[in-house]
Amino acid sequence: MQVDVGDLTFDVRVDGPADGPPILLLHGFPETSLSWAAVMPLLAAAGLRIYAPDQLGYSPGARPDEVDAYAAPNLAQVTADLMTALELPTAHVVGHDWGANVAWTLGAWHPDRVQTLTAVSVPHPAAYTAAFRADPEQKERSAYIRLFWQEGKAEEVLLADGARRLRRMLGAEADTGIPAEAVDEYVAVLSAPGALTAALNWYRAMSSGPRVDPVAVPTTYVWSDGDVAIGRTAAEACGDFVTGDYRLVELPGVSHWIPEQAPRQLAGAILDRIG
Repeated sequence: MQVDVGDLTFDVRVDGPADGPPILLLHGFPETSLSWAAVMPLLAAAGLRIYAPDQLGYSPGARPDEVDAYAAPNLAQVTADLMTALELPTAHVVGHDWGANVAWTLGAWHPDRVQTLTAVSVPHPAAYTAAFRADPEQKERSAYIRLFWQEGKAEEVLLADGARRLRRMLGAEADTGIPAEAVDEYVAVLSAPGALTAALNWYRAMSSGPRVDPVAVPTTYVWSDGDVAIGRTAAEACGDFVTGDYRLVELPGVSHWIPEQAPRQLAGAILDRIG
């Protein structure tokens, strides 16, 4: 379905019984809502009503040019406005990768809209920032972001040779659980004019906006010890920035791509949090 939010139009996948408790699934980079394909049937079978949007910059009708449009405060506000357009006063919120960052900011700045929060792979932004500043291992893990900040060069590098590096990032040469046809779709989406720049603008707007407050809503953080982008220091610090009920669920032997590689374990953690 398509949903209008002001002059933006979002593509949204919907599943589950119409009268089920609502849950919002927020994808990350460089994927789309398709990344939830293996998780959605499990949540629908549990009776949840699922909404999985292609986020700002990924939906062709919601692709502003300005970098500031992708700053954390605006991403949180746009997501809250999308919930309003979907007639969801509140919802259980789940986010992976950059979607986790949106979930954290929504829980911090719009807690009245979030019943429970499940963040996948990426910890609270303050935990990540602290680790990036103090932990040499996390600095090394995050080195790729410096390329993403380089407008023009990053797009060229990632899309060269049939998007070879973008495909490799998605684990096309490893067993990450991402189907080949899904990788092809992500590459096709980000190969459209302006699409990859919009997706990378999430990184380029990282320094904009205030520090994200601690979160008071009931929260589960799901982290995998095979994540190449997020190390243990950042993961274990996450709980320091949650004042509500908090659980850390660690998945051994799983890569960054948890929704595809461990959908049953992730769905279980989500349902445990929802209760």
